[in-house]
Amino acid sequence: MNNRSILIALNHLPGIGWKTIQQIVAQFPCLADALALQPDQWKELGMLSSKAHSITAALRQVTPAYLMQLLDRYNSHGIQILTIYDEEYPVLLTQTAQPPWVLYCHGKVHLLNAPCIAVVGTRTPTVYGRKIAEQLSGELASASVCVVSGLARGIDTAAHCGALSQSGGTIAVLGCGIGQVYPRENHQLYERILKEGLIISEYPLDTKAHPGLFPQRNRIIAGLSQGVLVVEAALRSGSLITADQALEESRDVFAVPGPITSPKSQGALSLIKQGAKLVSDVSDILEEYPQWIAGRATTNSNYAQQTQSNLSADEQTIVSLLQNQAMSIDELLVSTEFTFGHLHSLLLNLLLTKRVEQLPGSLYAFIRLHIS
Repeated sequence: MNNRSILIALNHLPGIGWKTIQQIVAQFPCLADALALQPDQWKELGMLSSKAHSITAALRQVTPAYLMQLLDRYNSHGIQILTIYDEEYPVLLTQTAQPPWVLYCHGKVHLLNAPCIAVVGTRTPTVYGRKIAEQLSGELASASVCVVSGLARGIDTAAHCGALSQSGGTIAVLGCGIGQVYPRENHQLYERILKEGLIISEYPLDTKAHPGLFPQRNRIIAGLSQGVLVVEAALRSGSLITADQALEESRDVFAVPGPITSPKSQGALSLIKQGAKLVSDVSDILEEYPQWIAGRATTNSNYAQQTQSNLSADEQTIVSLLQNQAMSIDELLVSTEFTFGHLHSLLLNLLLTKRVEQLPGSLYAFIRLHIS
């Protein structure tokens, strides 16, 4: 078992949280060395007696058979697991004070490293707040910016819906395990994001939603994003926690002004007083990131050539087949007449270079860059 697989197992063990994993990772460059320790050895490393015994018992569960069973379960649900050891792990999250050790991902994983802006706010917005969140999110998405939010009622829901109306993508960060849809009324939205965006969580599959998990979820929303946009929020709001976490990670904070008489505007107005940038138009956000605009212009002129350049003839054959429809590996075998081993090798290279992506149901699809 390597560090990656052991880390996935640790993330599932009861009584082992983020700080305990941090202690293990810091003290054992090879995580397998920690599995054989006895309680007295843990106590010598500064762990309390009760904790030393419980962690020893928990670590004894980490066996190759346990891990294989664990991974098979996630594979059967079409869930990809990323650890902090993986190259695909989002770069911005590695720069935060408390990055998740493990991320469970269902959907378009490449969005994790796309230009991202978080859009957050109250669960009980006004008509104005809902409309503005949906409008600004749609305009961000049309500019090839991925909208990150938490799938909660209210502003989060409006943000995801607005982003899905365009082609930039959206990421929903859950405060529960993947498959545990919360709130229940967002079930259809959840299913749509699975198909067109990305659902992620740091919690194992069966983790139920409860209030203590949402502040932890908020740090991921902020950590994935270059900036956080607060649309409507009261003075005591989880959205302000997300904004504070963004500031702690040196990310930008934006806020939409509202009526000074509305309690739902007080949080956003307070942020503006403290220096958050006032947003009345999507350009107020985009002008802070000229590299995104320059990148889109370069991509627009060169993408057609780059898509086919640096590919072998066989890789170009696969890309051409996938440009019009997603296909299974069996369909690709029939169409290309390649051997299974050769096709698998070609697909792996195309996945690593982000020319194609793997969808639920073992389908492969061409990744299109969306140009505004």
